[in-house]
Amino acid sequence: MTARIGTETVSDWVEVTQGMIDKFADATGDHQFIHVDPAAAAMTPFGGTIAHGFLTLSLMPLLSSKVPDAPRLAGARMGVNYGGNKVRFITPVRSGAKVRGRFKLLSFDEKKPGQFQQSNEFTVEVEGADKPALIAEWIAQVFV
Repeated sequence: MTARIGTETVSDWVEVTQGMIDKFADATGDHQFIHVDPAAAAMTPFGGTIAHGFLTLSLMPLLSSKVPDAPRLAGARMGVNYGGNKVRFITPVRSGAKVRGRFKLLSFDEKKPGQFQQSNEFTVEVEGADKPALIAEWIAQVFV
């Protein structure tokens, strides 16, 4: 894995549907109209409903699973989120838009025997948009 530091992988495209947005609103209690009311959201500069920023961030595992031939640590038993150093929400994701994840391995270190920590730059790109939806530096731990 250390030989892969600096390399990028890219996921397949995934559609962000209104159904996904509505379920996320129900799970989090965030029912702001820009997410769940298409008629009211159409009157905003967004021109329609948009995904929650945290929904976009939470797509990390799904998008990671959609990376063809993604490198995996041999013998990994589990991985856990450790946290983020920064997250920036740059461009809204409209309902019906397609997004993909771009993952750049920044570091990979053994913290103790059988426990590794990796940092990735995680970028969510929106099909047809000039700027990404978000950029995050995310830390995970992997146990073998």
